[in-house]
Amino acid sequence: MTGADPGKHYPALPRSFFARPTEVVARELLGALLVRHAPAGLTVGRIVETEAYGSQEDRASHARAGLTRRTAPMFGRPGQAYVYLVYGLHNCLNVVAHDESADAGAVLLRAVEPLEGVELMMSRRGAVRGAVSNLRRAQLAAGPALVCQAMAIDRGLAGADLTTGRTLWLAAGPAVETDIVAGPRVGVDYAGPGWADRAWRFGIADHPALSRPFGGTATVSS
Repeated sequence: MTGADPGKHYPALPRSFFARPTEVVARELLGALLVRHAPAGLTVGRIVETEAYGSQEDRASHARAGLTRRTAPMFGRPGQAYVYLVYGLHNCLNVVAHDESADAGAVLLRAVEPLEGVELMMSRRGAVRGAVSNLRRAQLAAGPALVCQAMAIDRGLAGADLTTGRTLWLAAGPAVETDIVAGPRVGVDYAGPGWADRAWRFGIADHPALSRPFGGTATVSS
């Protein structure tokens, strides 16, 4: 990509892609590309795992608290970034996605498969440069916090427009030719029945970059 415009090589998905029901966007983001153009270089990863979080009625969603300074991006235009800290330490990247019937919603990017700029991702993760097994490479961004570490994403990118093809964006990727699995979201037991068990976590079946196995509660579709 030296000397090339990555925004042209990886055209950004249009805003209309994100202006649909959150759970639909979460599923259809599987296989799409997360592109980060930073001063240190270009990194690209294929999205292999997501979670959908809805509006105020979703007891697992940050939007349940209503419009606050923290959640304001979730109530904004589809196609922008919602970046927040967990445990006061780790950044997590969400893509705002909802249709006109909802006032908020976002898709958490849980895991990506590194494709381009792998050595840069390794250095950001503190990994040893050089030869790396396919499994080790796959696990560089196998978790929400690891996605942000590997791709140099922090709260300075909160509210960024992901449809411009500049600093941070999403692009179409190769079609997913294997099964898609869906199961309950991670760490949301507090949401109670109907929400804690809702199958709004999506992944490419058996992909080595998944953050964790789906287990026996997952449903499978092609």
